[in-house]
Amino acid sequence: MAFAYTPGLRVADVAVIRKERRLPLKGRVLVKMGDEVAADTIVARTELPGNVKMVNLANILGVPPDDIPDLLHKKEGDVIAEGDVLAQSKGIFGLFRNTVRSPIDGTFESFNKVTGQAVLREPPAPVTIEAYVKGRVVDVFEEEGVLVETRATFVQGIFGIGGETRGEIRKAVKNPEQELTADLIDKSCAGKILIGGSYVSHATLKKAVATGVKGIVSGGFDDRDLKDFLGYDLGVAITGHENKGITLILTEGFGRMNMARSTFDLLCSREGMSASINGATQIRAGVIRPEVVIPLDEAAVSSSKDRVQGAMNIGSPVRVIRAPYFGRLGRVTALPAELQVLETEAKVRVLEVEFADSSRAIVPRANVEMIED
Repeated sequence: MAFAYTPGLRVADVAVIRKERRLPLKGRVLVKMGDEVAADTIVARTELPGNVKMVNLANILGVPPDDIPDLLHKKEGDVIAEGDVLAQSKGIFGLFRNTVRSPIDGTFESFNKVTGQAVLREPPAPVTIEAYVKGRVVDVFEEEGVLVETRATFVQGIFGIGGETRGEIRKAVKNPEQELTADLIDKSCAGKILIGGSYVSHATLKKAVATGVKGIVSGGFDDRDLKDFLGYDLGVAITGHENKGITLILTEGFGRMNMARSTFDLLCSREGMSASINGATQIRAGVIRPEVVIPLDEAAVSSSKDRVQGAMNIGSPVRVIRAPYFGRLGRVTALPAELQVLETEAKVRVLEVEFADSSRAIVPRANVEMIED
């Protein structure tokens, strides 16, 4: 029987998950190999250089740049406060002096004798990196960060928005066919990660933000509502940097789409447990999937199993992950071995998929991923 291997969404009762936690530039690692860390443990710290402020002393004082060094009240490297005198002209008989004062707190970084420009720098901004998941440090990257390992329930979504956050898992609907509506969200949902069913609306999402919900995992969401919620077209860039007060993860796609029963049951079985989630998504090269990570204790680990997919066969359930069939579910009906030419004139391997409405389409194999039955 013909088959093909393809990366698919991972849904695991328990899996060994490793997360690299790296600083944007070199700094100091605060933990060591073998340390047990909580999700909110700060594992590394650094400082980003402050913003630069240019001040043209020569223009303000009305003197040639060569004269400035004799008029400076600060030298390179001095700490300055807003309002401090940076330079002052000699005036006439000691009168009518022009004074240049610092517009910021920070450092007098340098002065250019050719242009008369002074470079001021604001104080550095502290940057810290948290462990993100509860686990153990299994590797240390000197001056950069660490690798944290945990055994956890792990669920990948097909699309998400919003960055890393944490909260307690809470079942918000009775079954995967039910829509998560605004009336199901109250004050008790604050700080929680809600498990929805087939759909969440724009109005419900706004209610969740106002209530203080940390995240929502749902089967589907309207792509038009996404634009309204964000206030702009998302385009094809990586998501995860949206600052909207909530992280949303879709497990199925856009529209009203029932969450896979196995995924729903697995997530709901972890109700009351703490989860780390991230909505970051990138569909193109270097695929990044939104995720739910629920660290487990030994008792939960002993009775669980991994659900990672393997080979794709005729009849395998799949989800299309690129336009024009993005998010649609179906089953593989053919896996032709020969390459086919697309409209772009690229030659690729394809498959035939039959959707729920019995319609069929030919799509590149790279445009689908396997899902759970």
